[in-house]
Amino acid sequence: MPSSPSDVAGRTGGPAHAFADAGRLAGAKVAVIGLGASGEAATRLALALGGSVYASDSDPEPPASVRLRELVGAGAGIDVGGHDVVRVAHADVIVVSPGIPPSAPILRELARRGRRWISEPEFAIRFHDGALIAVTGTNGKTTTSLLAASLLESSGANVVAGGNVGGGLAPAASELALRSEPADWWVLELSSFQLAGVERLRPDVAVVTNLAPDHLDRYPNRMAYYADKAKLARGADAKTRWVLPQDDPEVTRTFAAAPGERHYFEAFASASGSLAADPASCAPLHAFLVDGTLHLRLEGRSYALVAREDLPLLGRHNVANALAASLAAALAGAGVEGLRRGLKSARPLPHRLEPVGECDGVLWVNDSKATNLAAARSAIASMNRPIVLIAGGKDKGEDFSALVRSDDGVLAVVATGEAGPRLTRELAHPSVWLETELAGAVARARELAREGDCVLFSPACSSFDQFADYGARGDSFRSLSGGGG
Repeated sequence: MPSSPSDVAGRTGGPAHAFADAGRLAGAKVAVIGLGASGEAATRLALALGGSVYASDSDPEPPASVRLRELVGAGAGIDVGGHDVVRVAHADVIVVSPGIPPSAPILRELARRGRRWISEPEFAIRFHDGALIAVTGTNGKTTTSLLAASLLESSGANVVAGGNVGGGLAPAASELALRSEPADWWVLELSSFQLAGVERLRPDVAVVTNLAPDHLDRYPNRMAYYADKAKLARGADAKTRWVLPQDDPEVTRTFAAAPGERHYFEAFASASGSLAADPASCAPLHAFLVDGTLHLRLEGRSYALVAREDLPLLGRHNVANALAASLAAALAGAGVEGLRRGLKSARPLPHRLEPVGECDGVLWVNDSKATNLAAARSAIASMNRPIVLIAGGKDKGEDFSALVRSDDGVLAVVATGEAGPRLTRELAHPSVWLETELAGAVARARELAREGDCVLFSPACSSFDQFADYGARGDSFRSLSGGGG
């Protein structure tokens, strides 16, 4: 097992991202489409590197509008409420924010003119001279990314995390590239929208947490969604180290042809926390739970990390996230003691199976980040109490009939939001209630729950019917629940 990050750097041939154009944008024309957090960060990076920058947003009041004057003062050309297609098409580099769908008129016009574009992380990584852990998947990306960075830091590595991490928990990739003190390792969470625009991004360690249908309101079908995820392998080579779930058929199929070494973690820990009596019998697993303890096995040796009860994260899926993060960090050079310290000090992230309080014997759990069916299913399966489930939000087109099963221990479902009516029609459950607003749903759940129960807010839908993002939705749930009180 590597003892330090430098061990891995030596084996992978050193930093892989020092491209010839790194740090040299003087005279180059850069167009940035979309002025959310990532678009603003890309604009600042391009300006800092001497580029001539034009940035635009179709929204007349984009999220970064209060800071647009600073960008203009720094020399950027800014348009809001539309895009100058000619100006964008004549740029040397076109950077597209993840919120811009392929169907957007500006992208259709660029495609008609034969112009290619890249995503914001792809742009940023070209100015990073260190190594990269890239994390993607349908669910668990943020927890795995931030935990992997924390585990590396616990081992003394110079590491920063960023990318698709929302809720202000970590910055956009371009903000990492702007730092005056470069980090040896970046850990980037990458969404399918970001991966759609990668060309040269090469991960030293590539993590795929899982794959399940998602974003079917943007993709024509699940295979198109998986195809964008598969672009993580576009820049991989024989030295790339993959961290993959052992029993996920979609991951296996999607990344079957990816070059590099494969390392597997146990994705579905049993309720008893015991996979096998002997860790040696767990081949080909490299990270697994056995006899209630998280283990790693690398280079022919097994290492006991921490007992499951010492991992301060709710849910079986978080055991899988911890195993994936531990394996990724170990492959990047984290030592066993650093892994143990980091795992024991892990804390639940906001809006991800976050216990917000307990009152009258009822536990209230905020899982607003569960924006798809697979995430909500995982949360439901993780609870060890009878559940009053609150679900609903913006309808993304998934089959809700699979949300609740007869053996889940779900006492009642309170459906809400835009998807609420369809939830009530499709759920085969004897106790389904419909409330238009989240406030009504919380009040109804409070009436239904009894001592020993859990009120689980795991929407299985995105937030954009009534909220700006899942964070705002989770904050609202926390406030409405009174922290459980």
